[in-house]
Amino acid sequence: MSDHRSTPEASPVPVPAHEPPYYAVVFTSRPTEDREGYGETAEQMEELVKEVPGYLGMDQATAPGGLSITVGYFRDLAAIEEWRSNQEHRAAQKRGRAQWYESYSLHIAKVERSHAFDRGTAAPPR
Repeated sequence: MSDHRSTPEASPVPVPAHEPPYYAVVFTSRPTEDREGYGETAEQMEELVKEVPGYLGMDQATAPGGLSITVGYFRDLAAIEEWRSNQEHRAAQKRGRAQWYESYSLHIAKVERSHAFDRGTAAPPR
């Protein structure tokens, strides 16, 4: 799985298309001003979720003003449930509600169609 976060060395790339059906978990949040410990916890969660069988990847974006959208992709609902019920993740969720998030929303959607384009690997038109 490649890292889809922005880094000074590389531009972020989207998660590649997968064979449907699979699921997208969309987490949109507005932060509080108290971000103490958030970065470290987010990094830990990104590493931990990779251990969930059926985890396919993650895309993230933050808009000016702080609105953040994270989309996690999972092969099936069982993988999402495993991630949701992970005890370390549950502790991070609890701290997020108490300290880091002014508000958030969570949506789970079934992906029925998926394709991708990459200029560097695209076949020439026929």
